[in-house]
Amino acid sequence: MGRRTVRKPHPRDFDLVLFGATGFTGRLVAEVLAAKHPGIRWAIAGRSLERLNRVREGLAAIDPALARLPILVADSRDRPSLDAIAKNTRVVCSTVGPYALYGSDLVAACADHGTDYCDLTGEAPWVRAMIDAHHDRAAFTGARIVTSCGFDSIPSDLGVLLLHDHMARRGLQLAEVRLRITKMRGGFSGGTVASMLTMAERIGDPAVRRVLGDPYALNPSGAPRGPDRGDASGPRKDSFSGHWAGPFVMGPFNTRVVRRSNALMDFAYGRDFRYEEAVDMGTGVAGLARAVAMSGAMGGLLAAAAFAPTRRILARLAPKPGEGPGPEQREAGGFVAILHGVSTAGDRVRATVSARKDPGYGATSIYLAESALCLAQDDLPVRGGLLTPASCMGLHLVQRLRDAGMVFQVDE
Repeated sequence: MGRRTVRKPHPRDFDLVLFGATGFTGRLVAEVLAAKHPGIRWAIAGRSLERLNRVREGLAAIDPALARLPILVADSRDRPSLDAIAKNTRVVCSTVGPYALYGSDLVAACADHGTDYCDLTGEAPWVRAMIDAHHDRAAFTGARIVTSCGFDSIPSDLGVLLLHDHMARRGLQLAEVRLRITKMRGGFSGGTVASMLTMAERIGDPAVRRVLGDPYALNPSGAPRGPDRGDASGPRKDSFSGHWAGPFVMGPFNTRVVRRSNALMDFAYGRDFRYEEAVDMGTGVAGLARAVAMSGAMGGLLAAAAFAPTRRILARLAPKPGEGPGPEQREAGGFVAILHGVSTAGDRVRATVSARKDPGYGATSIYLAESALCLAQDDLPVRGGLLTPASCMGLHLVQRLRDAGMVFQVDE
């Protein structure tokens, strides 16, 4: 297929459609959009008209004008209903997961109709499948399909971009970044747990195992591979800080997104760029003990999720889809990620990415809403395909998130 890009026709009925507005995260994203709606022609969409009406009633309590917010009924497995949405909006923002079960037809519809798209998936095998199936078509139609616009993987992807930009302005080339989570407090929703268990259920598929085992699994096919060799799973001492580090549950996904960004941006970070993520567990014997405990807990969780009997137990104990932390828990949450960057000349610089909200829901709802608005409103490069936040929206999105109260800063 040719590489010609054809931009979508204008006008369309909507600038933005939020698909999955009745879910836990969908409702939070809708509330963020409600505060940003002036001048935006948007709609909420989902499977149940009754539940969508209830969401609209809640939004009208924020702004009475939203009592007239358009509602679109569509099913994630009914392709014609998805086509009807995609061809009548500039951007689709999706919170309907697990994406491996409910997301593929919507991506296909957006790719076919030249419609921009964003979601909050952390499912690496599904992202790889979407790249293989739809990247070329989206590049042709001009559809910017941007996955992973939540806590997975905005802090990682935009944090590395921020360090790169800082160094490039000083004539330096980035060589390595290590992200360390130094604080994280928050809860899980039923939708997140369902996505994790769905991915674990597919671990017997050789294609899934290849993606999970390959640090460059999301890179463009045939792209040069870098020096990273795998995902560290045990405790280790960080040579930069002298602190002990343990595995970060989303590190194996985030690292692959960052590496894809580098490849999509013509290896702006360098062909020998190294990247890793971990949780900072502190110093001394206590830090080592925490790192060992974290590694053991992570290994136990993955083992339990891999086997059907224990996976069913986890599903029974976990929150159900549509459930999640309440407002007080979300506001009491937060995270701090420190990114340590090194240039090819040995210069060191660090950045901080943080939020004073539950990372998976309070922060994620802002990340995703601002990503959708960025696609709908900002003057971005005309480039279609299966993209990443950094390669598509870049510093435009960084500034939006700063304006929304999120911290993205280089620590001078």
